[in-house]
Order: sequence, then structure tokens, then C-alpha cells
Amino acid sequence: MTGHHPQTRAVHPPVIVPEGSRPLGVPLYQGHLFSFDASDELATAFEGPDEAFFYARMGNPTVRALEHALTELEGGSGTLATASGMGAVNAVLMGLLRSGDHVIAQAALYGGTHALLQDLAARWGVEVTFVSGDDPAEVRDALRDTTRILYLETVANPTTHVTDLPAFTEAVRGTGVLTVVDNTFVPLLCRPIEHGVDIVVHSTTKYLGGHGDTIGGAAVFADKAVHQRVWEHAVELGSTPDPFASWLTVRGLATMPLRVARQSASALDLARRLAAHPSVARVHYPGLEDHPQHDIARRLLPDGAGGVLAFELHGGRDAGRTFSEAVELVSLGPSLGDIATLVMHPASTSHRQLDAASLAAAGIGEGTVRLSIGLEHPGDLWADIDQALRKAA
Repeated sequence: MTGHHPQTRAVHPPVIVPEGSRPLGVPLYQGHLFSFDASDELATAFEGPDEAFFYARMGNPTVRALEHALTELEGGSGTLATASGMGAVNAVLMGLLRSGDHVIAQAALYGGTHALLQDLAARWGVEVTFVSGDDPAEVRDALRDTTRILYLETVANPTTHVTDLPAFTEAVRGTGVLTVVDNTFVPLLCRPIEHGVDIVVHSTTKYLGGHGDTIGGAAVFADKAVHQRVWEHAVELGSTPDPFASWLTVRGLATMPLRVARQSASALDLARRLAAHPSVARVHYPGLEDHPQHDIARRLLPDGAGGVLAFELHGGRDAGRTFSEAVELVSLGPSLGDIATLVMHPASTSHRQLDAASLAAAGIGEGTVRLSIGLEHPGDLWADIDQALRKAA
């Protein structure tokens, strides 16, 4: 910049590219524009998710570091990071479906996903068939020539229903139907692509970020061509994550194995204590021997059943609400996978619009309480839970 005016120098500060060493951690690239020496190089950058960086909506070095880390984590061929978990779900479904297509979906789905499928049905004419998620024969019976996607969750929210992924992927093998699985509840503990799944979806807000300070999503693809197809739609959709949010998620990945192991162990300990408590009618946790899919969980989740559990109180709706407001160490909040333990009473919060019959149809009781276990000492958590149970009784 020698010879230029100070005004020009202020606009063009020197850009330092490390030489002779490399950063040990992932750098944060907050800038959104990259320049080129040749027009042909810039033109090539438009072609796919692994080309040169040029505009942050299409790609960013920090975001790509997260994408590569998740690709390796899930054993895929490519990853699309998004601004939220629902950003990933929208990118996948809207990028792969068109009017007249048919989707087979598990009935017990995250509410946002269920709402999106209903919206696609109403506005685009996408047909949706819901199945219980218990019997792969239901999927085979529901298959049509227009079926494009089978949508499942490894562990359903909040009932903790566990889907037999190998059996369900086998039900659509050879049909051209893509299996999409939301693995948000059990990252690391289950790798769905190893069980024949085509696309794995995460809300990285939860366990992957893990510290309650960022929001994001991701879709990991087994096939590069499908990745390319969804990426082309996603960059038009504008579901791009913020680089700083991606940097925070990369930071969270480093401690996720330790966090998930501790949270799973604490959840199992608390589930057993709850199962023995007189105020509790039933505990939903795949690590318990009486869980309906315990044997499936032992195969899919051999290293732990995750940090989320639910339980039903004898006192019904009033008891559930009282409990969720009586905890002191545990926080009343809607998310999960955080370092802090969170509680939610679906009947009075997330599913408040449903009556008793509708709740029962969704597998949720009026007294059902969901706990996402954090990193606190399980003894301290139990003391808080126990005093809240006494108040709820």
C-alpha cells in the first residue's frame, strides 16, 4: 500500500496468512468475502460445497472445519452445516422433495419436524404416511412408487422410543428411498450411517455445542451426490450458519465424549432412583431393563443410552407442573444436551394445546416430565428432584 492515501490504507489492512507454523485450534474466519486472481477460479468456486471460498453463504473456513469434523464423526462423505437444527431439516426435506412425492415418517417426531411435514403436505401436496416406528413391516406396506424419504429419530422426544435402524433401513433397501434419521439425542453413542442410513440430522445446539451458548444444525450425508443436491438448495434457502456459532460448536466437540459419557451415566443412575420412587408411575429411559426397546438400545447404544429421560407422575397434570416449578438446582427450560440439567412438563408447555386424548395418542401422559441431565453431581441432582417430588405429591 506504499504511495496510497491513508484513506485507502484504512480500507485495505494487511491480511496475515501463517507461514512456518499452523494454528493448533480452528481459527475464526468472520469475514464473508474472498478475492481471486482470475475470473475462471471464481466461476469454479460456485460449483459445489468443497470448492474455494468466495462468499460466506456458500462456504466459510470455520464452518467447513465443523462440517469436516462432523463428516468424520458420523462416517459420512460430506456435511451441510446450518443456522439451526430446523434449518438442517428444512434443507434436507425441501431440497429432496417436490409436489406429489410421498414421505413415510415415524409418528413420534420432534414437533418442528412434524409441523414442517404438515406444511409441505398443505402447500406442496407432499403426501405423508405416519408409522409407529415399532414394525418395519409398516414401512414396507406404506411404500409407493412416489415414496422418496423415510424419516426417523434414533431416540424420540420425549418418550425415548428407540428405533431399530438396521431393520428399518433394510425395509427400504433397493427401493431408492432415502432414510433420514435425527440423531440429536445420542451423538457418538450411535452412528446411523453404519446402520444403512443415508442422511443424519443434528441440532448442534444440543450435545455437539453442549454449553448453551450457540445454536446450529447439520446434515451429514452418506452419498456425495445427495450432499451436492441438498447443498445447492440450502445456499438458496439461506440457512447458512454464523462462523462464530460454528467456532463455538467446534470447541464443544472437543469435550463432547466426556460430557455424553457423564450425562449418560448420571441419567441411568437417576432413572433407577425415579423408578423406585412411590410418586412415579413409570420411567422412560432406554437404559432401563423394562424399557420396551431396551434390547434394541443395547445393540444401537452399547456405550450409553443418552442423557434424556422422561417419567410419569401419579398426580397427573397438576403434579407434573408442580414438580417442574419446584426444582431449584434444575432449571425449567425447553432445550437439552446442555451442561446444566433442564426440566420440562410437556402438557403445560410444548404440548399445552393438546387434551388428554391427544397427549395419549402421542405417547405422552398429562403427568409426564422430561429431564435432560447435565454435568452436576448426581447426588445433588437427586436431592433436588426428591424435594420436588415431595412437593408434587
